[in-house]
Amino acid sequence: MSPARHTPALRPGGLGGAPGAVARLLAAAGLAVDAWVHARLAEQYDAVSAWVSQGTLFRLESALACLAAVLVLFWRRRLGDALAWLVAAGGLALLLVYRFVDVGSLGPVPDMYEPIWNSDKTLTVAAQGVTVLATTYLLLRPRRHRTGRTLA
Repeated sequence: MSPARHTPALRPGGLGGAPGAVARLLAAAGLAVDAWVHARLAEQYDAVSAWVSQGTLFRLESALACLAAVLVLFWRRRLGDALAWLVAAGGLALLLVYRFVDVGSLGPVPDMYEPIWNSDKTLTVAAQGVTVLATTYLLLRPRRHRTGRTLA
């Protein structure tokens, strides 16, 4: 057998057919933007700290977004799609909460309230929103068995 037969992403329709491929590419692109923005901004948020700095949390978000992007593109399992959804939805929820609500410090998490809106937040909200929509589609669409039959 050729290596392409063992690599699901390389088979015809290997990304899940045209709608699935588009959703996977959109999700991965959104996660890549999320990772890039958080990695780029992490250093300037190192000073915001409790037990852990906001910069460290930004690096963690960046790493999780990178991992989720790889999983959604190449592993192609519902668990990977769910992780991608959680990373994007969780990041989006936290961004919006800390933009509009002064939560204060929560245990090891510093006070990350930032009542401004800027281009980085706009880009991140768009990227995470696209990822949430794309991965929601991937999670809700009918599963296909390897024989091509749709399962419940």
